[in-house]
Amino acid sequence: MGLLDPVRRAPWFEYSPIVSRPRLEWPGGARVAFWVAPNVEIYDFEPPPNPYNTAYNRVPRPPDVMSYSFLDYGNRVGFWRMLEVLDRYEIPASISLNMAVLDHLPEVAAAMIERGWELFSHGLYNSRFLYGLDRDAERAWVEENKEILRRHTGRELKGMFGPFLSQTAHSMEVWAEAGIEYVVDFFVDDQPIGVTTPGGTIVNVPYGYETNDALVMGGLWGRGGSYESDYFTQLCMNHFDTLYEEGAESGTVMCIALHPFVIGQPWRPQYLDRILDYVLGHDGVWLTSADRIAGYWRERYLDAPA
Repeated sequence: MGLLDPVRRAPWFEYSPIVSRPRLEWPGGARVAFWVAPNVEIYDFEPPPNPYNTAYNRVPRPPDVMSYSFLDYGNRVGFWRMLEVLDRYEIPASISLNMAVLDHLPEVAAAMIERGWELFSHGLYNSRFLYGLDRDAERAWVEENKEILRRHTGRELKGMFGPFLSQTAHSMEVWAEAGIEYVVDFFVDDQPIGVTTPGGTIVNVPYGYETNDALVMGGLWGRGGSYESDYFTQLCMNHFDTLYEEGAESGTVMCIALHPFVIGQPWRPQYLDRILDYVLGHDGVWLTSADRIAGYWRERYLDAPA
């Protein structure tokens, strides 16, 4: 192989410079489609071993009492503080959900279902990865996700986000075959894109990788940042300002990704309040959800000429 051999790109979508696309128009002429993605997660105290990764990196083998305790704080306390702020702004949240939450945490499940929030799968547990699964095992895993959601809500599963951001080489094909309509796994764009597989096309909705409380302010067991909350607040405002300006030419998407064990700490909800007040204080913002973004884009732009 030579140094100039073609790069091996992801096989599901072509390169597409945003400056060369048709204008994207959101409902009501909005500049920015804005959605909020709380990650409601559950972790094993002693997760099953996986040779490719571990949810805890402090100790050679679980249990990692400190990390587990910090993460569990989110469901016991932090979730409810986050909920107060989201309710204040009537946010139609799209929950990146470990489906086992519905079985193990009935109070949390009831709060989300009562609000009619969109629930898309972030796997079963955030301490159990897809790495190493063959196609049949992953098909069974998807069906278990679908069954849990159907049993608790009567809804069909539309969206998927690999647990702990894990995938296999065949995940997109397996998920498409199972009827998944959208994913948020690919951080490649500020607009939706089509993810093409033999089983059909999935819409990738832009997710908040950098506008992510855990990655910016820390909390991911030494893997995240350690910036101050006022820095995160300003970062989100600056991020919005650019997308809002660019959205005058062609619609953009902004997502804020939240984790109750981070944003739900006693001193942090005020910063979420400031961000939402700033963003929603602008005209031309479509306050929406991931499934609505995916459905709108699929209907109008999936087959549009480039």
